[in-house]
Amino acid sequence: MTRRTSDVLIIGSGIIGAATAYFAARAGLSVTVLERDLPASGTTSRCEGNILVSDKELGPELELTRYSLDLWKGELAEHGHRWEFEAKGGIIVASRESSLASLERFSASQRDFGIVAERLDAAGLRELEPHVTDRALGAAFYPEDSQVQPILAATGLLRLARDLGARLEVRTPVTGFLRSGDRVTGVQTPRGDFSAAHVVNATGTWAGQLAGMAGVNVPVLPRRGFVLVTEPLPPMVHHKVYAAEYVDNVGSSDAGLQASPVVEGTPAGTILIGSSRERVGFDGAISTEALRTIAGNAIQLFPFLERTRILRHYHGFRPYCPDHLPVIGPDPRAPGLWHACGHEGAGIGLAAGTGKLLAQAIAGAAPELPLAPFRPERFDEPEFLAAHPEAVPAPEEASA
Repeated sequence: MTRRTSDVLIIGSGIIGAATAYFAARAGLSVTVLERDLPASGTTSRCEGNILVSDKELGPELELTRYSLDLWKGELAEHGHRWEFEAKGGIIVASRESSLASLERFSASQRDFGIVAERLDAAGLRELEPHVTDRALGAAFYPEDSQVQPILAATGLLRLARDLGARLEVRTPVTGFLRSGDRVTGVQTPRGDFSAAHVVNATGTWAGQLAGMAGVNVPVLPRRGFVLVTEPLPPMVHHKVYAAEYVDNVGSSDAGLQASPVVEGTPAGTILIGSSRERVGFDGAISTEALRTIAGNAIQLFPFLERTRILRHYHGFRPYCPDHLPVIGPDPRAPGLWHACGHEGAGIGLAAGTGKLLAQAIAGAAPELPLAPFRPERFDEPEFLAAHPEAVPAPEEASA
């Protein structure tokens, strides 16, 4: 028996689901959001809240980043106080001549696309970050890089969506899909059935499992990462600062542990220290190797951290796709099903753009950016499968 009917049924209330709910409700669609636990309790609560252009190579993800950043700073700017929006800027540091040359090539290509990336010599870098390592030879400064408090961003967008009439159902896990022929028409839950003209899979690292319930392959895999949190300090790190190697790690498909220093201050005075990436399925065990590596890397970037106490650490799972592109749009393999997932570590920054583009498409309008690069059906195309044989998850990666 159907419990409720909506134009749009969004599964997942992390930052992606919240943004989609807001823009869909703003477009005049009736919206219901289903959350198996509590809002923002997954990856959104286990990250730093980055909105970065600095780590994106030329291509569709950078275009989506640019579009999304404009929304955060434009249409959503009046609500920025809700989620502590901070245009702090990002700095990529190079401590080797080879890294400096690679960084300049990388940032030059971004400048050609219209991204603001300022060259810094060693002296210019230390004017912005006096406590950075003496080994630094130069850097690139990205004044557009920004940050939000991710839990506040997700819950704030959900509140705005609810103010527009959207409904939120928590502790309501999806157990199956409703269908009319091949078409997805809703979902089954322990609290009853929910029907909708459009069902959106915004379940983050669990998106592949949910897609599998609908009989389609969306190879979103969990990629574990850790963050350290220091004691509160006077202002010591003024931007988001990371080593040039971080860009390579973001784009890597290696399953093993990768770590590069990422250090940033917060308004509360604590310093967040990352980052690590490794594919270990949903293994939530604490990795002393990862924590030790992160701390050592951070000390190399900011030596004063060797004398700083770590208060706590946390970790979560980034929703990783083999081609490092998110999955956004309708799934022709299961008509009525849409996806908004697979953003890996860029989900906070890309959420606004993803939500608005998806809402435009669902409402029958032409999206302001083409969704073709993010199409779900690419995972069944021979070219994709040939390039990414890991697209079908191993059994240990597919089990929560």
